[in-house]
This record gives sequence, structure tokens and C-alpha cells, in this order.
Amino acid sequence: MDDLSNLHLVALLGFIIAMVFGFIGNKTHFCSMGAVSDVVNMGSKGRMGAWFLAIGIAILGVQYLYISGRVDIDASVYRTPTLYLLSYVLGGMLFGIGMTFAAGCGQRNLVRVGGGNLKALIVLIVMGITAYMTMRGIFAIARLEYIYAVNTDLTKQGINNQGLFDYIGSLLKLEDSSLLQKIGGFAVAFGFIAYAFKHEEFRKSFDNVLAGVAIGVCVVAAWYVSGYVGQDDFDPITPQGMAFVGPTGNTISYLMTYTGAEINFGIAIVLGMIFGSFIYAIISGTFRIETFSNKSEMVNHLIGASMMGFGGVLSFGCTIGQGVTGMSTLAIGSFITLASIIFGCALTMKIQYHMLDEKGFFGALGTGLAELLIPWKKQEA
Repeated sequence: MDDLSNLHLVALLGFIIAMVFGFIGNKTHFCSMGAVSDVVNMGSKGRMGAWFLAIGIAILGVQYLYISGRVDIDASVYRTPTLYLLSYVLGGMLFGIGMTFAAGCGQRNLVRVGGGNLKALIVLIVMGITAYMTMRGIFAIARLEYIYAVNTDLTKQGINNQGLFDYIGSLLKLEDSSLLQKIGGFAVAFGFIAYAFKHEEFRKSFDNVLAGVAIGVCVVAAWYVSGYVGQDDFDPITPQGMAFVGPTGNTISYLMTYTGAEINFGIAIVLGMIFGSFIYAIISGTFRIETFSNKSEMVNHLIGASMMGFGGVLSFGCTIGQGVTGMSTLAIGSFITLASIIFGCALTMKIQYHMLDEKGFFGALGTGLAELLIPWKKQEA
């Protein structure tokens, strides 16, 4: 490894971390969209517990790295002093809707590709191209000139980043918010972990516990590799965790321009996810080629993939990119995005369910909104 450049060392380690994620993701069937579906449709919180356990572990690990001075998460995209409020909400909602149509988020589709699912391959290609168009192509015009224009500059309030407890400390006029950061970070992490273990269906499932622990640790490891191992004065790398929307777009570009391009941490993670899942599928004998069953299914997946690509870039991440990695930094935007993703996904499921009862779209929308925003009305009915 001494002969590797800093960039290639970090990419290699990222690939290995993602292999573990992909292997465990395939074995445990971890799926954030499925977690929301279980809660909305069955009231089961087992898979949601796995997601929240991953968030809690990631917060504990990353806050330790931050407080101990090992990783500067303030240099990451999540902790910028500009709050892109419209972008977080709109992007999160679109991503949540999109992953419902596409039967899974970016992470889940990477895992499915490793298992032989050609539907997921189409989703990743369309999501990646749309993400790239939103980052650097024609959609970037709308993103930069109109959506990002709705923002709040925290530096005008004397705040240098959007960390939750830095912001609270500023409101409380604390000269040093480090103690608040430690106590608050632990409290938030404990809240997510307590939510997971509170539910029996989570505690009884080894796969859910394994998924939560493994994914949380993988995200912390990714931050450590990019933010500590990768810090070289001559070849610096921006600290980052695990994300899949923008990196999928970059991976497609990398594969098309290989001789004139260079691999990076995000690309390595995308490839590692697929390879780790593939290894598990071969070992377990579950590798199967799967294709679309009808035109309607294909159309839904294409629509969902496009929405995930556009929404994921707007919101600075996906269910893992913002929902675990961003949350581990305790950035205000990550909380907003996570809530928006879950709400968009849950509302879409509600609308789909009520439209099966031959309600029109607007009738299903109204009923779905009522059930999500005033849930006691459903119980009274």
C-alpha cells in the first residue's frame, strides 16, 4: 500500500468498506423504502429500527471523530453555513416519491444489481444520468438559479456551520458549545438507538440488528478513511461518508471516460456495493436474473429513477447519503431532508393504496395527507 497514491489508497479502502455494506445489505434485505412501507402498511417497525440503529451508531462514531479532532466534518457538504431550505424539502420529497415508484432507493438498487436484477440496473443508469444532468448538465440551471436561490445564510447570524448544536449554542449565546455538542450528540444518538430496541419485531430479528450495526459502522469507517486517512497536504480529499446518487452519476461518467478520468472515493463505493452484493448472491445461491414483468412496471421504475436522480442531488443525498451519513454530522439540513424523504415516500404509498379503492388522485391525496398529519382521524374512522 506504500506505493499507492493517497487518492488510490482512499478509493481502495472505500471499495472494501462498501463491499462489506453490499454483502450485509444483500444478506439482511436492508431497505429504507421497505422500512417506511412496513410502518405505513403493516405498523411493523423492525426494518425502520435497523435504519434508525444505523443512524444512532453513525452519530456516536462520527461525533467522536469530530470532537477528538480526527475528522473535520465542518469541511463536508453537509455542514455548510448555507441552509438550502427549498432544496432540502423539495429534493427529499422527490427522492421519497421516486424510491417508492422505483421499488427502492439507490443503495437498495445497487444491492439488487449485484444479485442479478436488471430492473435495478436500468434504475441506476437513469438515476445516475439524471443526477449528472442535475449536477453539471441542463438541470443544473434550475438547481442553481431558482431552487438554491431560496436559502438562509447563517453567517449573517454569526454562525459558521449548520450543525444543530452549534446553531442552538448560538441562539443561547454560548461562547463555547463543545459541551452542548457532546451531550446533545449523545442524546440524539441514544434516541435513535432506543427507538430501534424499543420494538420487539426489531429485537427478535438478527438480520435487522446486524444491518443496523454494520451500516452504522460502515458509515463511520467511510468518514474515517476519507477524513483522516485521506488527509494529505499534497493530495487532499474532502471528508465524506457514504452516498449513492451523485456518485452513481460520476461512476457512469468514469466508465465512459476511463482513459481520461480518475477514480475517487464515491465511485469506489458504488462499485464496491455491487461487488459485495454479488459475492453474497453467489455464495448463497440467490443470484437470479430478473427483468420487468410489464410495461407499466418499467414506466414506474423509469419515473422513480429520474425523480431520485434529480431529488437526490437537490437534497445533497439519499436515504444513506443524508439519512445516515448526513445525520451523523447532526446537520440541520440532514434532519429536514430525512423527514422529507420519509414523508414523500409514506404519502405516495398512502395515495397508491387509496387509489386502489377507486378514489381519484386528489381524493386519495387528501385522505393520505389527513392520515399522515392527523393520524387520530384514521383511528376514529
